[in-house]
Amino acid sequence: MSKRIGHDETAEDARPQAESYWNDDRDADNAAPEEAHLLEHLRVLYKRRWTAVTTFVLVVLAMMLRTLNGIPVYEARVQLLIDVEAPKVLNFKDVFDQGHSPYDYEFTETQQKLLTSRSLARKTLDALRMWQHPYFGGPTPNTTSSSSTRGAIGFTNGILALVRGAFQSKAETIGREKRAPAESAAESQAIDAFLGGLVINPVKNSRLVDVVYRSPDPVFATTIVNELAHQYIQQNVELRFHASKDASDWLGQQLAEQRKKVEVSELAIQRFREDNDAVSLEDRQNIVVQKLADLNGAVTSAKNERITKEAGYNRLRTMADDRSALDAFPAILSNSFVQQLKSELADAQHKQAQFSETLGDKHPDMIKARSAVDTAQAKLNTEIDKVVESVHNEYLTALAREQDLVAALNAQKNEALGQNRKAIAYGALQRDAASNRQMFEALLQRTKETGLSEELRATNVRIVDAAEVPRSPAGPNTRTDFLLAVLVGGVVAVGFVFGLDYLDNRIKSPDEITAHLRMPCLGLVPAAPDKDVTGGAPLINNGVPAYFSEAFRTIRTNVLFSSVEEGSRTIVVTSTGPGEGKTVVSSNLALALAQANQRVLLVDADMRRPQIHSYFSHPQEPGLSNFIVGNSEVGDVVRPSGVPELWLLPSGLIPPNPAELLGSMKFKEFLATLKERFDWVIIDSPPVMAVTDACI
Repeated sequence: MSKRIGHDETAEDARPQAESYWNDDRDADNAAPEEAHLLEHLRVLYKRRWTAVTTFVLVVLAMMLRTLNGIPVYEARVQLLIDVEAPKVLNFKDVFDQGHSPYDYEFTETQQKLLTSRSLARKTLDALRMWQHPYFGGPTPNTTSSSSTRGAIGFTNGILALVRGAFQSKAETIGREKRAPAESAAESQAIDAFLGGLVINPVKNSRLVDVVYRSPDPVFATTIVNELAHQYIQQNVELRFHASKDASDWLGQQLAEQRKKVEVSELAIQRFREDNDAVSLEDRQNIVVQKLADLNGAVTSAKNERITKEAGYNRLRTMADDRSALDAFPAILSNSFVQQLKSELADAQHKQAQFSETLGDKHPDMIKARSAVDTAQAKLNTEIDKVVESVHNEYLTALAREQDLVAALNAQKNEALGQNRKAIAYGALQRDAASNRQMFEALLQRTKETGLSEELRATNVRIVDAAEVPRSPAGPNTRTDFLLAVLVGGVVAVGFVFGLDYLDNRIKSPDEITAHLRMPCLGLVPAAPDKDVTGGAPLINNGVPAYFSEAFRTIRTNVLFSSVEEGSRTIVVTSTGPGEGKTVVSSNLALALAQANQRVLLVDADMRRPQIHSYFSHPQEPGLSNFIVGNSEVGDVVRPSGVPELWLLPSGLIPPNPAELLGSMKFKEFLATLKERFDWVIIDSPPVMAVTDACI
């Protein structure tokens, strides 16, 4: 059984229902704490309400005392317009490009960081010669006053920064940079003090920035912030000037190198022309291409002619044995001399035919006519052979011409390919020269533009409103500081209360018992009433308040429900330490069970600090220890309590070895006997963390 005794429980707190604290089917290994409910948080606040109120009042009083005792602080404000680009006086892009669009937030953040940079603070202090000013750590007649002034201003600045961060979505206090390694301690202190009064407030949805300086001296604040704005503009101009100068120097070096490259590339073109004897390679390449086209046409014509001649010659060769077919060959038909000889042969043959009709074969005229035919035939054959030879010669001539033209064409092709290779190399040289000339001209143009930009010294920052000497202090603002004090006090009070509750590792609710102990909670017992109320021991039959009695009746009900199917039951009541109410719980639980008509034996097993006998006004001896050592009988040690159905077994004489007695076999046998005689055996034991008796 788990229990908790506190001093702020009520009767309602001690009256949980049995069903909500005990469930036979519940798996304790899977138990987990539920999420904290809002009512639980409110309960914590209510429980520690006076702690919260005290903390709240102390914080508010401390902050308001600091405000009321604070030194008046004045704010000098200068408003700057920071454009992404400087005014376009010249129609070309500036070397110093600070952004990409009118809404470049990174650019805006960068400018704000520059305004709070240590380098700009150093320039401002140098310009005003304020390194030895008392506000920046210089000598002063009243060091204590100066230190408190700076401290008050720093505190006020911190408070206002919190207010701006909490209630203004866009206003920000720009973070400070780390000290430069070259700064001395005095310089670092002065720069830190300078930046401590500086606040940058960007104006929402615009390119305007408010630069504010806070100081107890209004004239001092105005001087500082105006000089800071001037130095910032001058720094911006110098950044552009140095960027343009560096670019101009670099462009000058690149221009000289590029000029050399142009000269080298043009000399390479000239050497190529001289080596290849090509004043104008383009015209020569055109001539070669035209010759190639003409030769290609001539080769085609020669090839066609050769094919024609070859076909005629081959046909003529096949007709060599066929005189009649040979006579029909076009070359022979077109030969006028052959046709004349054919005519003479025909006349001779006709004359021979006439003589053959009238003259004999040996007639002189007949012989003469026959001789004339043979002569004409011989001449015709000779001439035909000449025609055939002429056709053959024409074929050979056509073949030779074709071969010559093909050779010339191939030679021209090789020359064209050579010209193409030269043209490729020449073109590469020309492209390289053109690229170098183009780059040289671009660098030359950019060098001139950079020189003009360097002389212009334009800036993208302008002062919209210069700072004027403030007439009234900006702080301390009592109303704002009070609201802030209330807010901070509330947060601190709530945080402090919940911190205390978090550090309090005591069990506070039944759910925590189930979660941490992995055991069901049978009930909650409120703080025991004082003896002035009960007139004696805090027992439920001794005039205690009703809520106290009701708590034990609830536990009794849960105990009965948890063991409804069991026989004789034994309950050991213990806790981690002494004085936590073990005897009160065991005694009242025994009384509650007895009032339910249960036979109950209340055993006082605490043989070190026994109290059961005093609660019921019985003698301590004889008791449990006397029985175990064999000095008493059962009837002597178990006695009626005076309450119906309730018997007592006191502790007896305090022995030197209680752990050995409780661990003895005789005690175990005695306890088994008691279980048979009583419905419930309630054992009041020592604390488990102090001694080992309860564990036995």
